[in-house]
Amino acid sequence: MGNLTRSDSRQTQVRFFIIATLFAVSCFSFGDRVALSIAGTAMARDIDLSPLRMGYLFSGFSWAYVLGQLPAGGLLDSFGSKRVYGISIFLWSIFAFLTGFAGYLAASAAFTAIFVLRLASGFAQAPVFPGNGRIVASWFPTAERGRASAIFNSSQYFALPIFAPIFGWITHEFGWKSCFWFMGLLGMVLTVVWFKNIYGVRQHPRISAAEIETIERGGGLVNTDQDGKATVRSNPLTWTTVKTLMSHRMLVGIYIGQYCITTLTWFFLTWFPVYLAQARHMSILKVGFAAAVPGLCGGFGGILGGVLSDKLLHRGHSLSFARKAPIMAGMALSMTMIACNYARAQGIMLLFMSISFFGKGIGALGWTVISDTSPKGLVGINGALFNFIGNMAGITTPIMIGYLVQKTGSFDDVLIFVSIAALGAIVSYGPIVGEIKRLELTAPLPVTGRS
Repeated sequence: MGNLTRSDSRQTQVRFFIIATLFAVSCFSFGDRVALSIAGTAMARDIDLSPLRMGYLFSGFSWAYVLGQLPAGGLLDSFGSKRVYGISIFLWSIFAFLTGFAGYLAASAAFTAIFVLRLASGFAQAPVFPGNGRIVASWFPTAERGRASAIFNSSQYFALPIFAPIFGWITHEFGWKSCFWFMGLLGMVLTVVWFKNIYGVRQHPRISAAEIETIERGGGLVNTDQDGKATVRSNPLTWTTVKTLMSHRMLVGIYIGQYCITTLTWFFLTWFPVYLAQARHMSILKVGFAAAVPGLCGGFGGILGGVLSDKLLHRGHSLSFARKAPIMAGMALSMTMIACNYARAQGIMLLFMSISFFGKGIGALGWTVISDTSPKGLVGINGALFNFIGNMAGITTPIMIGYLVQKTGSFDDVLIFVSIAALGAIVSYGPIVGEIKRLELTAPLPVTGRS
């Protein structure tokens, strides 16, 4: 199969199967994070968790996930997406499976074991989004990257509606430990699917010469990986590499913009259900259904944003306009969240929240921009740095919101804080980023050396 003749002129569509696989695995990644949130109440009763201890468990993933970003980018560029990403899926599935067994330990030991496993899971999942961005840059021409990146990025919205009902039923019928065993077994299946179906562009057994030509002619980095190994000469992960990327204003603006956009993501993933329960006095059952509505709107908005961006490119607009217009318009829509402070009716509040997350989805094109701008040989490291800075919001947002709620006793200032973050994204992608284009390094980085 690997020696398939590439003279075939038929136009295959293998790249769309690749993006479907990325979406499925990314949903699984977010589902692993959702599992702890859904199982948290029952877990707290079983192992005597205080709210503060539960907060530590929630934060453990983000700390490790952030710290793992730069090493993950270096591994992706050195060893290739297929190998590093596949091992990542396998490892976090093992950690999920072990989390269920940790519940049999004594209370203090269970807390410590689960916290360590959440740290380990955060490190294991660090290559997911840098890997997604790297694979999209390889498999998709520039004019299709918007919708491709939007599809895998929409997993953060669809994971909650997909997994929350499943975890709720599993917890009710079999106990919270079974949620993690379910994720562990599902991960083993996905690991097999991954290694059997993911290849470098030129090495895929089902791709035709015509599709390879379409991808390469359109700007796809088709030589990035072959047989799961990095073939484009990559630079090592050093402080020199990081400083080189951070010295370009365009990239710094993109990084800051992603931090602001991810602030909205983590509000939704962590505090939005609490807002519905405490500020809007909804029952737990209603919270589950109500939280799913904005999530679905965000998911559809995310796909629409990618399609809209690519259509703007097809119609002759510049790359900068095609990427910036949906991002800035989406973030402006997200700021309608403030109106919830004045909406007394639950339905009106959910309408504004849905509009807000729909806009957030439209504006979530950061990974598309990373695919468009990363220097050759630095796609993984640049994606990792981008994700590192963006996911700092996973640490700061829950803490900042907790401080505001504790200080004021309401969520009014919280919604203002999150809306200001959306405004920050508009500013970042406006005057700071400037023109969006692929960065060409004027001088090669040393293959070895010290920063």
